[in-house]
Amino acid sequence: MNENMERYFASLRGKRVLVLGLGVSNRPLAKLLLGAGALVTGCDRAPREQQSPEVLALEQRGMALRLGERYLQDLSGDLAFRTPGMHPDLPELKALRQSGTAMTSEMEVFFEVCPCPIIAVTGSDGKTTTTTLISELLKRAGKTVWLGGNIGTPLLPLAGEMSPSDVAVVELSSFQLLDMRRSPGVAVVTNVAPNHLDVHRDMAEYVAAKENVFRFQGPDGVAVFNADNEITRAFSQRARGRVLAFSRRTRPANGVYLEGDTIYRAGPQPQKLLTRRDILLPGLHNVENYMAAICATEGLIPDEAVRAVAGSFGGVEHRIELVREKAGVRYYNDSIASSPSRTIAGLQSFSEKLILIAGGYDKHIPYDVLGPEIVDHVKALVLTGATAEKIKNAVMAAPAYRAGCPEIIEISDFYAAIQTAASLAGPGDVVMLSPASASFDHFKNFMERGNAFKKAVWEL
Repeated sequence: MNENMERYFASLRGKRVLVLGLGVSNRPLAKLLLGAGALVTGCDRAPREQQSPEVLALEQRGMALRLGERYLQDLSGDLAFRTPGMHPDLPELKALRQSGTAMTSEMEVFFEVCPCPIIAVTGSDGKTTTTTLISELLKRAGKTVWLGGNIGTPLLPLAGEMSPSDVAVVELSSFQLLDMRRSPGVAVVTNVAPNHLDVHRDMAEYVAAKENVFRFQGPDGVAVFNADNEITRAFSQRARGRVLAFSRRTRPANGVYLEGDTIYRAGPQPQKLLTRRDILLPGLHNVENYMAAICATEGLIPDEAVRAVAGSFGGVEHRIELVREKAGVRYYNDSIASSPSRTIAGLQSFSEKLILIAGGYDKHIPYDVLGPEIVDHVKALVLTGATAEKIKNAVMAAPAYRAGCPEIIEISDFYAAIQTAASLAGPGDVVMLSPASASFDHFKNFMERGNAFKKAVWEL
């Protein structure tokens, strides 16, 4: 265990520590806290009968449990760890702070105790692929890389194994960033568009959360922004450190850009890095992901590593993932697409018109921009879930929409929607699940939804 981590957890011995939410990231945290001698209370909305064996094992080790609907009421403690999905402005959390309880999170403490450089990525779309690409580029260059955060692996329990020469690559959601007071050495914002407005008070709060990824950098920090996105372009004016930009429309002074089919490193004498044909992943959005990753790893890897990864990296599961080809029909799983902008990127990755399965949980975001793109890129639209009507209205309001172009079919059952889409397809067609919506109406997360789609496709 490194010195920073030892010092931090030693300071918690005998302290009353609340773990608010007992999901994937907070269970290893609770184990760490118990091992440090803290007096831990785990708080979770789910009743005892719905708790995992891991949580009940922590209770056996000495963690007190507060479960059920009133799990946040009448709490007290010295320190509380907020789970990312819990808004810090909840009345119960405000009451905790007013009573003197300090508030933090697993990720914020990781930033405090991590002994090695941190590269963090956030954005409305593309952050998982960009985070993974950064990790792959660094590994190709011989670095020891720790990949985690919102991408699935809690990093705080692993911080004791890290060395100063390693690199931690972290994906951060707006929920994790909402009350963060620390920023990484290298911060990347892929783009910002309306998202998660079912949780955030408004768009301003969502944007402010994203800004926290670089807000606390010093002059030696590096911030990477998408120059083609209005919000992230404005971020560059507020960064305190060095700014690198990536663009497929302009030539930034510092960073990388796409001109024609070639990616260049910007400078007085632009340097050719690779072409779109060199990148195995389809779509312009993946060109942007590569450019962001190249900026984030500037000075850390040779250009040969970029070209090697580009030619071999096949992508991340649930992101325009080819599931199978049957009877000449290709089926793609793009379950990660929980927003209109992500679905638009998926549609633009194909030259042919698709059969699209869309719809899901309503995050209270606008769908206006999606309508014209569906008209341009989709020949049959199968809608399911709570957002089906919103998406249908956006398509029918598109200027180029004509009755039957695309054909629109609404089916409430997810599996029946897949079977219907398959029945509409013939040789040469592409069927893609790209919901433009979250999964929580029927599934725990987009991974479960994507796996359900893949299973259904293999059963066709």
